[in-house]
Amino acid sequence: MTPLANPFKATLRAGRRQIGLWQALANPYTAEICAGAGFDWLLFDGEHAPNTIPTMLAQLQAVAPYPVHPVARLPVGETALIKQYLDIGFQTLLIPFVESAEQARILVRATRYPPAGVRGIGTGLARAARWNRTLDYLDAADAEICLLVQIETTAGLSDLDAILAVDGVDGVFVGAADLSAAMGYRGQPLHPEMAAVIDSVIARIVAAGKAAGTLALDVDTIARTARAGCSFIAVGTDVGLLAKGSVELARGAGGVVAIEGMT
Repeated sequence: MTPLANPFKATLRAGRRQIGLWQALANPYTAEICAGAGFDWLLFDGEHAPNTIPTMLAQLQAVAPYPVHPVARLPVGETALIKQYLDIGFQTLLIPFVESAEQARILVRATRYPPAGVRGIGTGLARAARWNRTLDYLDAADAEICLLVQIETTAGLSDLDAILAVDGVDGVFVGAADLSAAMGYRGQPLHPEMAAVIDSVIARIVAAGKAAGTLALDVDTIARTARAGCSFIAVGTDVGLLAKGSVELARGAGGVVAIEGMT
């Protein structure tokens, strides 16, 4: 395996499932804690977390010594921003709110160097190329980029088959929360009708030969989406773990203290 090899992409192609954890705390210290937990991948969120290019870079550096693959969700699929995320070292990108095949083709071109795409050549300044110390970077980088697009609107769902046909799209992530809201089930991604829709979308993705992914936050949903064919599943969030754990600790300790105080 070369230093440029993308193990996440290779594993998706092999059809093996990978389990991930969402990162929204925007902190390298907590990212490093999660990196050693045993997950296959960590998703660093630039859409709904207070992240910037410098905070993303710091988290990349923090998790680099660990056998976990960093995935970045951008705030928006803009060519200039994609260039920055790739240059600091992300090889796998998740782009939110993809609604058409044409948009998907633009995203593919943004992740490729000319002549296949429009990614700017700045390897002398880029951590991804180790500042030109990775001599074959320009020739090898394109093949190791993994592009994941997020379907979370009715427009994206309507054009799903065309999006799936776009060469260079490696996987499709089903954004259950936004898709449910768009279909009249806001706040109810686990509603039986939405579960059926999501499972059918996953089946269409897999049938097209692409990898399917989603965020599943309970055991039943994890099992259901795995049965449906998801090959990359995020099973929790760092903020969720902290929020739930802190509440449970406070309630448990509070109960013990109250009981002891009465004796």
